[in-house]
Amino acid sequence: MASLSRPRRAFWGDTRFLVGIVLVVLSITAVWLIVTGSDQARPVLRADRTIVQGERLSAGDFQVIEVGLGLSGDDYLGPEDLQPGQVAARTLTKGEIVPTAALADADRDRSTTIVVESSTGIPGEVQAGSVVDVWFAPPLDDGRTYDTPRILVTDVVVRDVIESNGMLADTAARLELVIDRSDTADVLAAITGGAALSVLPVGAGS
Repeated sequence: MASLSRPRRAFWGDTRFLVGIVLVVLSITAVWLIVTGSDQARPVLRADRTIVQGERLSAGDFQVIEVGLGLSGDDYLGPEDLQPGQVAARTLTKGEIVPTAALADADRDRSTTIVVESSTGIPGEVQAGSVVDVWFAPPLDDGRTYDTPRILVTDVVVRDVIESNGMLADTAARLELVIDRSDTADVLAAITGGAALSVLPVGAGS
């Protein structure tokens, strides 16, 4: 008795074949979008110098360059996006392409600046833009010695180092610091109270 053979299903009717075709099309489309986006250069702002947190911004702080940023282009600042009264929300290093998240309105900024004198000098790596801790040692009743040093404020940004040429590590140095407004009273109290202040890079005192 002859057996009847089942008709073979056409390969294009195979579900796996159809799924494979869809995946290939999606892959090609994704690659095309990435390549197309990367080829579309747009003008963006690049920091012409180191700009510290809280510093007011102006067009003279930046250079306009053409960069192909692809699909992330909208995350960076264009020349038309810089508005009067804006400040740096964080430190921008020289040569950095400026992200939009790095700007803030001056009236919403909670930082201020204050000049302190580090009685122990400062390490050579501390410069504008460095993040430091401020330690203080309150004076004792004898007026000649100081209590054990302790943390006053942490993670503050150096806006400027005010020093004379040839300053040695064991001489005092003055720095302009960017601090949160909520810390201002404590820092001023330490200064007017005659405490010995020391500025150290973050982690140096731990």
